[in-house]
Amino acid sequence: MRHKVTAYPIELGGAVRTSQIAGLMLMALVQPASAGPPYVSDDPEPTDYKHFEIYSFSSGTATQGGISGASGIDFNYGAAPDLQLTATVPAAFGQPTGGNTSVGLSNVELAAKYRFLHQDTFGLDVSIFPRVFLPSGSSAVGNNFASLLLPVWVEKDWSNGWSAFGGGGCVISSGNSQNFCMTGGVLTYQLLPKLQVGTELFHQTADTAGNPATTSVGLGVRYDLNDTYHLLGYVSRGIENTNETDQYSWYAAVLFTF
Repeated sequence: MRHKVTAYPIELGGAVRTSQIAGLMLMALVQPASAGPPYVSDDPEPTDYKHFEIYSFSSGTATQGGISGASGIDFNYGAAPDLQLTATVPAAFGQPTGGNTSVGLSNVELAAKYRFLHQDTFGLDVSIFPRVFLPSGSSAVGNNFASLLLPVWVEKDWSNGWSAFGGGGCVISSGNSQNFCMTGGVLTYQLLPKLQVGTELFHQTADTAGNPATTSVGLGVRYDLNDTYHLLGYVSRGIENTNETDQYSWYAAVLFTF
Protein backbone atom coordinates (compact mmCIF):
# COMPACT_ATOMS: atom_id res chain seq x y z
CA MET A 1 0.00 0.00 0.00
CA ARG A 2 0.99 3.60 -0.24
CA HIS A 3 -0.28 6.84 1.19
CA LYS A 4 -0.36 10.54 0.50
CA VAL A 5 1.55 12.71 2.94
CA THR A 6 1.29 16.42 3.60
CA ALA A 7 4.81 17.00 4.76
CA TYR A 8 4.58 20.56 6.06
CA PRO A 9 2.06 22.83 7.81
CA ILE A 10 -0.31 24.39 5.29
CA GLU A 11 -2.74 27.14 6.18
CA LEU A 12 -6.21 26.07 5.07
CA GLY A 13 -9.09 28.33 5.99
CA GLY A 14 -7.44 29.30 9.26
CA ALA A 15 -6.53 25.72 10.16
CA VAL A 16 -3.06 24.17 10.02
CA ARG A 17 -2.89 20.92 8.13
CA THR A 18 0.06 19.28 9.87
CA SER A 19 0.00 15.85 8.25
CA GLN A 20 -2.30 13.92 6.06
CA ILE A 21 -1.51 10.25 6.31
CA ALA A 22 -4.05 9.62 3.67
CA GLY A 23 -4.18 7.05 1.12
CA LEU A 24 -5.04 3.56 0.91
CA MET A 25 -7.83 1.98 -0.69
CA LEU A 26 -7.41 0.92 -4.16
CA MET A 27 -4.20 -0.41 -5.36
CA ALA A 28 -4.72 -1.35 -8.88
CA LEU A 29 -2.78 -2.61 -11.78
CA VAL A 30 -2.98 -6.08 -10.47
CA GLN A 31 -2.73 -9.40 -12.04
CA PRO A 32 -4.44 -12.36 -10.42
CA ALA A 33 -2.43 -13.17 -7.29
CA SER A 34 -0.24 -10.11 -7.83
CA ALA A 35 -1.29 -6.60 -6.86
CA GLY A 36 0.21 -3.50 -5.32
CA PRO A 37 0.84 0.16 -5.93
CA PRO A 38 0.56 2.49 -7.81
CA TYR A 39 -2.89 3.00 -6.32
CA VAL A 40 -3.57 4.65 -2.98
CA SER A 41 -5.57 1.69 -1.73
CA ASP A 42 -4.33 -1.80 -1.11
CA ASP A 43 -5.39 -5.27 -2.13
CA PRO A 44 -5.57 -8.48 -0.06
CA GLU A 45 -2.85 -10.37 -1.96
CA PRO A 46 0.24 -10.94 0.23
CA THR A 47 3.73 -11.26 -1.21
CA ASP A 48 4.45 -14.89 -2.17
CA TYR A 49 6.04 -17.02 0.54
CA LYS A 50 9.83 -16.52 0.77
CA HIS A 51 9.74 -13.88 -1.98
CA PHE A 52 10.39 -10.12 -2.00
CA GLU A 53 8.61 -7.10 -3.49
CA ILE A 54 10.64 -3.90 -3.22
CA TYR A 55 9.37 -0.55 -4.54
CA SER A 56 11.65 2.43 -5.16
CA PHE A 57 9.06 5.21 -5.34
CA SER A 58 8.40 8.93 -5.64
CA SER A 59 5.01 10.52 -4.95
CA GLY A 60 3.45 13.89 -4.22
CA THR A 61 0.36 16.06 -3.99
CA ALA A 62 -0.28 19.69 -4.96
CA THR A 63 -2.83 21.92 -3.22
CA GLN A 64 -3.44 25.66 -3.05
CA GLY A 65 -1.09 25.66 -0.05
CA GLY A 66 1.88 24.17 -1.88
CA ILE A 67 3.40 20.86 -2.95
CA SER A 68 4.50 17.98 -0.73
CA GLY A 69 5.71 14.47 -1.39
CA ALA A 70 8.13 11.70 -0.58
CA SER A 71 10.65 9.33 -2.10
CA GLY A 72 11.79 6.11 -0.54
CA ILE A 73 11.77 2.34 -0.32
CA ASP A 74 8.73 0.12 0.30
CA PHE A 75 10.01 -3.32 1.37
CA ASN A 76 7.72 -6.40 1.42
CA TYR A 77 8.55 -10.01 2.30
CA GLY A 78 6.44 -13.17 2.25
CA ALA A 79 7.25 -14.38 5.76
CA ALA A 80 4.76 -17.28 5.70
CA PRO A 81 1.93 -18.54 3.49
CA ASP A 82 -0.69 -15.73 3.43
CA LEU A 83 1.52 -13.45 5.60
CA GLN A 84 3.38 -10.40 4.31
CA LEU A 85 5.67 -8.18 6.39
CA THR A 86 6.18 -4.58 5.24
CA ALA A 87 8.51 -1.70 6.07
CA THR A 88 8.44 1.70 4.33
CA VAL A 89 11.14 4.34 4.76
CA PRO A 90 10.24 7.72 3.15
CA ALA A 91 12.28 10.90 2.78
CA ALA A 92 9.69 13.67 2.51
CA PHE A 93 9.69 17.24 1.22
CA GLY A 94 7.31 20.16 1.57
CA GLN A 95 7.24 23.41 -0.39
CA PRO A 96 4.54 25.83 0.84
CA THR A 97 3.42 28.48 -1.63
CA GLY A 98 5.74 31.43 -1.11
CA GLY A 99 7.74 29.57 1.55
CA ASN A 100 10.93 27.60 1.94
CA THR A 101 11.30 23.92 1.09
CA SER A 102 11.63 21.48 3.99
CA VAL A 103 13.21 18.03 3.64
CA GLY A 104 13.67 15.20 6.12
CA LEU A 105 12.94 11.65 7.19
CA SER A 106 9.17 11.25 7.43
CA ASN A 107 7.01 8.60 9.14
CA VAL A 108 8.54 5.13 8.91
CA GLU A 109 5.80 2.49 8.48
CA LEU A 110 5.68 -1.09 9.77
CA ALA A 111 2.85 -3.42 8.71
CA ALA A 112 1.72 -7.03 8.43
CA LYS A 113 -0.84 -8.32 5.91
CA TYR A 114 -2.67 -11.57 6.65
CA ARG A 115 -5.09 -13.18 4.18
CA PHE A 116 -7.67 -15.30 6.01
CA LEU A 117 -10.20 -15.95 3.20
CA HIS A 118 -9.51 -17.19 -0.35
CA GLN A 119 -11.35 -16.87 -3.66
CA ASP A 120 -11.25 -20.60 -4.37
CA THR A 121 -13.23 -21.40 -1.21
CA PHE A 122 -15.01 -18.15 -0.27
CA GLY A 123 -15.35 -16.37 -3.61
CA LEU A 124 -13.25 -13.39 -2.48
CA ASP A 125 -9.77 -12.83 -1.13
CA VAL A 126 -10.00 -11.01 2.23
CA SER A 127 -7.10 -9.67 4.30
CA ILE A 128 -6.37 -7.47 7.27
CA PHE A 129 -3.34 -5.17 7.01
CA PRO A 130 -2.68 -3.24 10.25
CA ARG A 131 -0.03 -0.56 9.81
CA VAL A 132 1.90 1.50 12.37
CA PHE A 133 3.16 4.97 11.43
CA LEU A 134 6.11 5.84 13.67
CA PRO A 135 6.71 9.49 14.69
CA SER A 136 8.50 11.46 12.01
CA GLY A 137 12.28 11.54 12.11
CA SER A 138 12.18 15.27 11.36
CA SER A 139 10.34 18.19 12.95
CA ALA A 140 10.02 19.80 9.51
CA VAL A 141 8.07 17.07 7.69
CA GLY A 142 5.61 14.31 8.48
CA ASN A 143 3.59 13.73 11.63
CA ASN A 144 5.37 14.02 14.98
CA PHE A 145 2.98 11.53 16.60
CA ALA A 146 2.45 7.80 16.07
CA SER A 147 -0.67 6.49 14.30
CA LEU A 148 -2.28 3.11 13.65
CA LEU A 149 -4.21 2.16 10.50
CA LEU A 150 -6.69 -0.74 10.78
CA PRO A 151 -8.03 -1.70 7.31
CA VAL A 152 -9.73 -4.65 5.62
CA TRP A 153 -9.12 -5.38 1.91
CA VAL A 154 -11.07 -7.59 -0.50
CA GLU A 155 -10.50 -8.69 -4.12
CA LYS A 156 -12.25 -10.53 -6.93
CA ASP A 157 -10.50 -11.70 -10.12
CA TRP A 158 -12.12 -12.86 -13.37
CA SER A 159 -10.62 -15.04 -16.10
CA ASN A 160 -11.12 -12.39 -18.81
CA GLY A 161 -8.44 -10.07 -17.39
CA TRP A 162 -10.60 -7.94 -15.08
CA SER A 163 -9.93 -7.54 -11.35
CA ALA A 164 -11.63 -5.45 -8.67
CA PHE A 165 -10.35 -4.74 -5.17
CA GLY A 166 -10.63 -2.24 -2.38
CA GLY A 167 -11.80 -1.81 1.16
CA GLY A 168 -11.28 0.66 3.90
CA GLY A 169 -10.33 1.36 7.46
CA CYS A 170 -9.62 4.03 10.04
CA VAL A 171 -6.49 5.70 11.38
CA ILE A 172 -6.22 6.00 15.15
CA SER A 173 -4.01 9.00 15.85
CA SER A 174 -2.14 10.16 18.92
CA GLY A 175 -1.14 13.69 19.87
CA ASN A 176 -3.18 16.58 18.48
CA SER A 177 -4.33 14.76 15.32
CA GLN A 178 -7.87 13.43 15.05
CA ASN A 179 -8.92 9.95 13.99
CA PHE A 180 -10.13 9.61 10.41
CA CYS A 181 -11.35 6.94 7.99
CA MET A 182 -10.83 6.11 4.33
CA THR A 183 -12.39 3.89 1.70
CA GLY A 184 -11.97 3.18 -1.98
CA GLY A 185 -12.05 0.73 -4.83
CA VAL A 186 -10.05 -0.15 -7.92
CA LEU A 187 -10.94 -1.75 -11.24
CA THR A 188 -8.07 -3.05 -13.40
CA TYR A 189 -7.78 -4.69 -16.81
CA GLN A 190 -4.92 -6.69 -18.33
CA LEU A 191 -4.75 -4.85 -21.65
CA LEU A 192 -1.65 -6.67 -22.95
CA PRO A 193 0.39 -9.57 -21.56
CA LYS A 194 2.81 -7.07 -19.95
CA LEU A 195 0.53 -4.03 -19.60
CA GLN A 196 -2.20 -3.46 -17.04
CA VAL A 197 -4.34 -0.33 -16.63
CA GLY A 198 -6.82 0.65 -13.95
CA THR A 199 -8.92 3.34 -12.34
CA GLU A 200 -9.54 4.21 -8.70
CA LEU A 201 -12.08 6.10 -6.60
CA PHE A 202 -10.83 7.07 -3.14
CA HIS A 203 -12.38 8.97 -0.21
CA GLN A 204 -10.99 10.11 3.12
CA THR A 205 -12.71 11.94 5.96
CA ALA A 206 -11.17 15.05 7.55
CA ASP A 207 -7.92 14.23 9.34
CA THR A 208 -7.59 17.43 11.38
CA ALA A 209 -10.03 19.99 12.77
CA GLY A 210 -10.89 22.48 10.04
CA ASN A 211 -9.39 20.34 7.30
CA PRO A 212 -12.03 19.12 4.80
CA ALA A 213 -12.67 15.61 3.56
CA THR A 214 -11.26 14.60 0.19
CA THR A 215 -12.43 12.44 -2.71
CA SER A 216 -10.26 11.73 -5.76
CA VAL A 217 -10.30 9.83 -9.05
CA GLY A 218 -7.09 8.28 -10.36
CA LEU A 219 -5.66 6.37 -13.31
CA GLY A 220 -2.81 3.88 -13.03
CA VAL A 221 -0.61 1.72 -15.20
CA ARG A 222 1.82 -1.15 -14.67
CA TYR A 223 4.28 -2.46 -17.25
CA ASP A 224 6.25 -5.65 -16.64
CA LEU A 225 9.69 -5.41 -18.23
CA ASN A 226 10.37 -9.00 -17.16
CA ASP A 227 9.81 -11.25 -14.14
CA THR A 228 12.06 -9.05 -11.96
CA TYR A 229 11.62 -5.43 -13.07
CA HIS A 230 8.31 -3.57 -13.33
CA LEU A 231 7.36 0.09 -13.98
CA LEU A 232 4.38 1.71 -12.22
CA GLY A 233 2.71 5.10 -12.65
CA TYR A 234 -0.36 6.88 -11.32
CA VAL A 235 -2.03 10.30 -11.52
CA SER A 236 -5.15 11.56 -9.74
CA ARG A 237 -7.22 14.68 -9.12
CA GLY A 238 -9.60 15.56 -6.34
CA ILE A 239 -13.31 15.94 -7.03
CA GLU A 240 -14.21 17.17 -3.52
CA ASN A 241 -12.55 20.20 -1.88
CA THR A 242 -10.09 20.03 -4.76
CA ASN A 243 -8.06 23.19 -4.11
CA GLU A 244 -7.61 22.43 -0.42
CA THR A 245 -6.81 18.73 -0.66
CA ASP A 246 -5.76 17.47 -4.12
CA GLN A 247 -5.33 19.63 -7.21
CA TYR A 248 -3.27 16.77 -8.59
CA SER A 249 -1.25 13.85 -7.24
CA TRP A 250 1.32 11.49 -8.74
CA TYR A 251 3.13 8.26 -7.98
CA ALA A 252 5.95 6.56 -9.90
CA ALA A 253 7.96 3.50 -8.95
CA VAL A 254 10.27 0.76 -10.07
CA LEU A 255 9.24 -2.59 -8.58
CA PHE A 256 11.75 -5.39 -8.02
CA THR A 257 10.30 -8.89 -7.49
CA PHE A 258 12.34 -11.99 -6.73
